[in-house]
Amino acid sequence: MSRVYITDTILRDAHQSLIATRMRTEDMLPVCEKLDEVGFWSLEVWGGATFDACVRFLKEDPWERLHKLRHALPNTRLQMLLRGQNLLGYRHYSDDVVREFVRLAAREGIDVFRIFDALNDVRNLRVAIDAVKEHGKHAQGTLCYTVSPVHTVAMYLEQARDMVDMGADSIAIKDMAGLLRPSETARLGKVLRDHLDVPLFLHCHATAGLAEMCQLKAVESGCAHIDTAISAFAGGTSHPPTESMVVALHGTPYDTGLDLGLLQEISAYFAGIRKKYAQFESEFTGVDTRVQVNQVPGGMMSNLAKQLEEQGALHRIHEVFEEIPRVRRDLGFPPLVTPTSQIVGTQAVLNVLTGERYKTITNEVKRYLQGGYGHPPAPVDEAVRRKAIGQEAVIDVRPADLLKPELESLKAEIGDLAECDTDVMIYAMFPEVGKAFLSERKAGVLKPEPLISPLTVAAPSPVAERIAPTEFKVSVHGETYDVQITGANLDSQRNRRFYITLDGVPQEVDLEVLSGFSRTVGAGGRPIASKPGDVVTSMPGNIVDILVSEGDRVAAGDGVLVTEAMKMETQIQAPISGTVVAIHVRKGDRVNPNETLMEIEP
Repeated sequence: MSRVYITDTILRDAHQSLIATRMRTEDMLPVCEKLDEVGFWSLEVWGGATFDACVRFLKEDPWERLHKLRHALPNTRLQMLLRGQNLLGYRHYSDDVVREFVRLAAREGIDVFRIFDALNDVRNLRVAIDAVKEHGKHAQGTLCYTVSPVHTVAMYLEQARDMVDMGADSIAIKDMAGLLRPSETARLGKVLRDHLDVPLFLHCHATAGLAEMCQLKAVESGCAHIDTAISAFAGGTSHPPTESMVVALHGTPYDTGLDLGLLQEISAYFAGIRKKYAQFESEFTGVDTRVQVNQVPGGMMSNLAKQLEEQGALHRIHEVFEEIPRVRRDLGFPPLVTPTSQIVGTQAVLNVLTGERYKTITNEVKRYLQGGYGHPPAPVDEAVRRKAIGQEAVIDVRPADLLKPELESLKAEIGDLAECDTDVMIYAMFPEVGKAFLSERKAGVLKPEPLISPLTVAAPSPVAERIAPTEFKVSVHGETYDVQITGANLDSQRNRRFYITLDGVPQEVDLEVLSGFSRTVGAGGRPIASKPGDVVTSMPGNIVDILVSEGDRVAAGDGVLVTEAMKMETQIQAPISGTVVAIHVRKGDRVNPNETLMEIEP
């Protein structure tokens, strides 16, 4: 081996890790000409959370983004991250949907498909790998790296061999949490290199401060491909800086041959762009060695902190960190990567906040314990499984084998809102959010979440200090809100602007909004729960389904609502037996703890 090749993550994982995947296409395109000149082996531009963020927050068509990037980067391989049978959603899709998604992604410009399964259940990669090969693209099998009593080098080698036998053109080690250590990287890299005849890639997050050392050890062990990020978006829960690795390897047998000056020009551009998204900055932008103990990826830390803060329970985050390894053990030591990181993390939050382990179990944990995601790496806790699924049978076959073809039904469901074949995939990935996006687009009312630009003053003035943004927290009847007073033109009462961040979205309000909350009404305008039959949720989320109607008789423990939080669904159960006398929510509503979502009378 001689030259080392670099895949840069600046247009996908780097900003997903540091600014919640909020970079807009308009901020990518101006620098694409320079990115295309560099000579990267590939640019990771799509997949992961970008599809979700485009539709949910940015109100961009993710397929249009891909099309524009393909046109702007004609000389560079474009790469995406694909969750195997999960594609870019949070459930398994039927094989016909997987094949169609891959066909469209290949047609629109993806050259390299990095394909992984959260459980490293290689059965869930086969259809995606076959589809990629059918369209003449590069299929990269991926090992999700984690640490547990069952995750050994021998296990990883066996899984990699199975992927190669399926047709994988290369193998990637995906260290999403930053758990790899230099010596272990060298050992794993050497074993894989000695036993495989395909190229080896290393994708390593910088969370614990070890990534650069791991990459150097991997290179010395025969790994010719590494993932990095332009330095303006490197470090922390992102990746090692591209420029630093180029310098480290310069003049050695592994020289990348990349132009450091050009890379620094690109970094200067993105340094300016990053300021635009300051409101989404992760708190975990430095070295955090806790991951080596609790194994919680930085992005997962951010999500958990946000959920707890919304409930005024941020002080309990260390309890959640202690609970996560216990839940992970109960579930058979799954790697913590999407969607298993959300599955484990959300259940840990519920276990802590409800005061009783598995008192409330998310639908995804139930599906997981039933085998709906595949084989766990190790046996699960049978007591927890029976509590979750009762006497229902455990799935032992490949989960997608039980799914009927669904592409035609998806087309029928979305109907005329889908103007082309890629629109069907938007709906397939996120039915509620996708349908709303397509409806708003058709009506011409798509509006991205607002950006709060840093306030600037043209020249020093007596009011300069008073114009600086002020941030504080306001608690209203148990709900905590982040408030930013920008104070533009403080001399005019009419021009003062106040922002409250609700669900991560800044909203412009005035003080009358804050003072308008009633002592008996929650932030969502619903009555505060006060009776035994009032149905509430344990954590903020969205209503995705209503299982009963007014007048229905229910028994205590019956499912009455389904909510979604952290992209995980939870069934809300009737607290008492009786009759449903009032329903205060509709599908799609945002809800908060302590609000009465439904009333049941004995």
